[in-house]
Parts: sequence; structure tokens; C-alpha cells
Amino acid sequence: MAVEHFSPAVSASAVSPPYPMARPGYGKRSVPEQLSSSAADFDSLPLRERYVAAFIERLPEGATMSVKALAKQIPLYGQQAVSSALTALSVAGHLRRVRCAVGAGDQVRWVFRTYWSRTAHDNEWWTNHLTPEPAPAPEPVPVPVREPAHQPARDTVPAHTPAYLALAGIGRADARLALSAADCTALEALAERWFARGVNADYLTRALTTGLPARVDSPVGFVRRRLHDKIPPALPTPPPAGTPVRRVMMECTECGTPGHPEALPDGLCHPCRHPEPDTTHTQATPPAEAERDVTQRVAGLRDLLKAP
Repeated sequence: MAVEHFSPAVSASAVSPPYPMARPGYGKRSVPEQLSSSAADFDSLPLRERYVAAFIERLPEGATMSVKALAKQIPLYGQQAVSSALTALSVAGHLRRVRCAVGAGDQVRWVFRTYWSRTAHDNEWWTNHLTPEPAPAPEPVPVPVREPAHQPARDTVPAHTPAYLALAGIGRADARLALSAADCTALEALAERWFARGVNADYLTRALTTGLPARVDSPVGFVRRRLHDKIPPALPTPPPAGTPVRRVMMECTECGTPGHPEALPDGLCHPCRHPEPDTTHTQATPPAEAERDVTQRVAGLRDLLKAP
């Protein structure tokens, strides 16, 4: 069956570098009646499907949507995983694959299209909107253009550096920063500088995903800027091999208590720097005795004044 030609929705920012495009008229087609984009668009989906959905959302109109092409660009998953994710997205109401008969007589062939919706729709909505349309004109030379929904293949992901894998995993932490394989390759050298400064993948992920804006139009540009701006300080240069390690422990000059130099300013521990007043031998004079003592002294002074 053929389908209605939808007016493309506002295109999301394309993956950089440019993603491979299908032949005109095929590939990704966005449907109408979608809600405004938000950070919570795919929160109800499982982790893998949320990652793949965020990646597809950023693809331009007309991008090729075969499992093989998607798996080449999605760094974390192979063809089987991508195929399973697309099936789950279809069940969730975000995606429909349709095929159209092209040509006439013995030259009829099937071409596939993928309709995409950021907003999930139910079966009734898809049935009402996927109505027949005239098939595209046949090409002069019939060449199969089929983009199969499922291509059996080993679900393998090539080995990569820890920096590359950390970048690829950012989209799991926040789907707004899902990067393509080409994005990860382009940013790999910057991420390796972080690892050289003693951080691990968890630290890198937190630094890149904390405090995101509500919408990220260019994940690769956003991550590149944060990799530049938030890089941790370089590790101190280690001493040459064979350099003796100096361990210093001071003692209080007065009482001999050991401690680190910063804990013994002026070479004295805290009790020696601030001794408590000794009140052991101090006795307060009772008020009555003090008054009697003053009276006696005054009387003595008077007697001295009276003496010749």
C-alpha cells in the first residue's frame, strides 16, 4: 500500500557530520499533530528505546532508516539491538514502517518508508493517517531500493577506547545528549584528555549531563563545549624515579607532642599556645574579711596622722 504524503514537521537538528540520506521521497518522514519538544519526550520508554528514539528524533527529514544504516551510526548497539528497539518504538506508537509498490507489470518493486512521531499515537490515529497516495513514478532503470525492517546479523559492537565508550554512554544518562558514532569519534580525543587527568567514565558523564537546558539542539556541539570548558586540572607532575620521599612530622617545642606542620603553628601545639589559667591556688577573699581589712588599714593611717 502507498501512503499519504505528510507535511514534514519542524526538523530536529541533524546529526553532525551529515547523516546518510535516502533517495528523494524515501527515508524518515515526520508526521503532523506532534506536541512541542521537551526533555521528557521519551521518559516512559526503556533505556535502550529511549536512546534510539532520541537519536532518530534528531535525524533530518529523508535520512535513511534501515537497520543497518542506523546501527552504523548508533555507537552502543548492533543491528539486532537496533531492530528490536525499532519494533518496541512501533509498539509504543512512535514509528510505522510502510511499503509502496513502484513500477508496473514485471517491473514492480517494493520501496520502504518510515514514518516517525515524537509524540506517541495509538493504532486508530495511525490507521486514519496512513491513507493511500499515488505511488512515485518508476525510475528508468529498476534498482531495488528496499530498506528491510529486519536484517539478520551478528549483534556485535567493535572494540573502542574507554573515552569513546564513555561518550557513547552519555545518551543513556540523558537522551538529550545521545551521540552518533561519528560524533563519538570526533570528540574522542577531547575525552581522552579527561581520562589522562585521572577521571573515570562516571565522573565524565556527570560533568557533561549535570544542569542541562530543557532542549539541546546540537548534542555534539554542546558536549564539545563542555569538554573544553569543564576539563579538570592536570595532575601534578610526579617526582623523577628514585627521588627519596620526605616524610616530616613536627613536635611541639614545649611539650614534644607530635603533629603535622600545619597543626603546629609557631612550633607549638594548641594547649601550649593557649594554656588555660591555673586557678588551683587562687582563693577568693570573703567580703566580710575584705571589709575588715580595709577598716584596719584606714585606722592605721589615722594613727599615723595623729602622731607628732
